[in-house]
Amino acid sequence: MSAASDEQTKRSRGTSGQLAGGDPRLDALVHRLPPRLARTVDYLLQPSSRWVRIPSGVLLVVGGVLSFLPVLGIWMLPLGLALLAEDVPALRASRSKVFDWIERRKPHWLDLSAPKK
Repeated sequence: MSAASDEQTKRSRGTSGQLAGGDPRLDALVHRLPPRLARTVDYLLQPSSRWVRIPSGVLLVVGGVLSFLPVLGIWMLPLGLALLAEDVPALRASRSKVFDWIERRKPHWLDLSAPKK
């Protein structure tokens, strides 16, 4: 494991030592993001950021539903649902199913040793 990945792993763990998203597969996907975006996602996944995460998720879902308007896009819908899944148990089960699908179909997405593109 490189020093950069060690630093990102430390950053993605909360003060209690738990993974920020609670799921190592989510942390593996966050690890593949560009550093600036990864820091933002890590912040949103922290338990203390709940009051930022919920409104952001709702706004992204609404923006995804209104994707026929300029500037807004369908990409906002899954991102908003992923943020809301941290706080809504029914969405958390769906997120787990999506991660299971990713493990079966795209295992290289979850490989921490793979280089970033």
